[in-house]
Amino acid sequence: MAAGDPNMNPSEDPDDGSGGDPDDAPGGRSGDGPSEDPPAARDRDPEGRARNARPRDGLGRPLPYGAPGVERQPEGVERSPRESLTEAQDLLDRGMPFHAHEVLEDAWKMSPEPERQLWRGLAQLAVGLTHAARGNAKGGAALLLRGAGAIAPYEDTVPYDIDVTGLTAWARDLADRLDGPVAAAGNAPRLCAVGGARTAE
Repeated sequence: MAAGDPNMNPSEDPDDGSGGDPDDAPGGRSGDGPSEDPPAARDRDPEGRARNARPRDGLGRPLPYGAPGVERQPEGVERSPRESLTEAQDLLDRGMPFHAHEVLEDAWKMSPEPERQLWRGLAQLAVGLTHAARGNAKGGAALLLRGAGAIAPYEDTVPYDIDVTGLTAWARDLADRLDGPVAAAGNAPRLCAVGGARTAE
């Protein structure tokens, strides 16, 4: 997948071994037959799942091994919906939409079927803001609009005090005005109506 592809997960980087031209990678093809070098071992988390161990910056971009980075959100953490919203809002307010996306992605994966599209849409909004802050206007706009479309059907039910109307308007407005990098914290949305989801259950 090409860098800046709106379908690319922001944690993927074509230069980190998860994609790109195999001829450019150590041990890649040279056209002369199979490489003598064994494939590089994949980074793993403590549970043995594949997870890139490279440090990340505040927008989730991989940094070189050994560079100081921002601590990543743990994956697979079970939180209540209100805890997820509170933690994601805190991360958005701190200019860390990539990290907020990871919290919302956990909620999406653990939510009951009727809510999955809502949580997926919220994660897409956070990824859209991530791409926008990185300067990927086209990918950011596509994900913002996709996320707005995913949450729009929940407008009449207002689960967990999520401000669906405000979020869809925010996403469309930001998508319309993207033409370069934006400040993540300065453009962070409010996930919930005033007074909603500010305290964890």
